[in-house]
Amino acid sequence: QVQLVESGGGLVHPGGSLRLSCAASGFVFSSYVMSWYRQAPGKERELVAFITPTGRITNYVASVKGRFTISRDDAKNTVYLQMNNLKSEDTAVYYCKAAKDQGYWGQGTQVTVSS
Repeated sequence: QVQLVESGGGLVHPGGSLRLSCAASGFVFSSYVMSWYRQAPGKERELVAFITPTGRITNYVASVKGRFTISRDDAKNTVYLQMNNLKSEDTAVYYCKAAKDQGYWGQGTQVTVSS
């Protein structure tokens, strides 16, 4: 069956870094657009970044441009989100999503940025 398993979240100080991973199985990973979303308490889930098949195109929400980098390793069926210079407003549950003709979601990983 389809599985998306996020990892790499945790507690980090402002200015710190984390790398999130999302390991996929059960579908043809290389043909899917992969995305990272986040949802902070009391807020709507928002798209943070996406990457197209082969990684040719990436895009980011304005608030993370220049700080976050999305990448994929199709040999490992894994998508990553490198997050640098983290801010308190980045605190959220981060989810990965696979999308093509239908969408699949992971269970999420908590990122907390606090001093």
